[in-house]
Amino acid sequence: MMRQLVSAACGLWMTLALGAQAENLVIVELYTSQGCSSCPPADEFVERLAADPKVLPLSLHVDYWDYIGWADSFAQGRFTDRQKAYARAIGSRTIYTPQFIVGGLDRVEGFAPVETVDLLERHLAGSSQVRLTVTREGDRLVIRAEADPPLTEPVRVQLVRYVPEETVTIERGENAGKTITYFNVVTSWEHVADWAGVEPLDLSTPAPGSDPAVVVLQNEGPAAILAAAQAD
Repeated sequence: MMRQLVSAACGLWMTLALGAQAENLVIVELYTSQGCSSCPPADEFVERLAADPKVLPLSLHVDYWDYIGWADSFAQGRFTDRQKAYARAIGSRTIYTPQFIVGGLDRVEGFAPVETVDLLERHLAGSSQVRLTVTREGDRLVIRAEADPPLTEPVRVQLVRYVPEETVTIERGENAGKTITYFNVVTSWEHVADWAGVEPLDLSTPAPGSDPAVVVLQNEGPAAILAAAQAD
């Protein structure tokens, strides 16, 4: 069993235990904004989470704080829509920044590193019925997956591109005067196909450029992420 030490922003040191059967990445989505004064500790925490090779934290910048005087340079309306879809999936009308969503299922409102790591430990200790591999061939990705046992409902095949690190000097709004480094900033989150999960999946999709790419297989909702894999 491998163990990856993670430092929480509050100064605590915690351990993420990798379950012996864990094969896929655990995706942690952070909904954040350059215009949110309570977000910088969560933004910094992303770097610490990324130190574990079995965890992929992804920063999705929303646009609903832009009105207070600073337009987030990474924000996209589609990320706000995705966060709203998560809220609707559990019958909620409320969205937050910062907010972590672990594995597509577990939600953490605000910056709560201990709670976030506890959830990660549970996801890392689990196993998936889906085996996913992603390989790069030129400017295309080849995506292969098998489910054992077969899935009982289709999943969405999604391609995520991100920038590992960007530093921004914020001139206005709640964080005026701060220079903040953001990690794993998502630039696109695209629906590639649907997979029934009965027969093996074998498809390719365009992925030009050098930005890292990850494929995410997720139940409709959005709900549970069954598998995720980085392009090699």
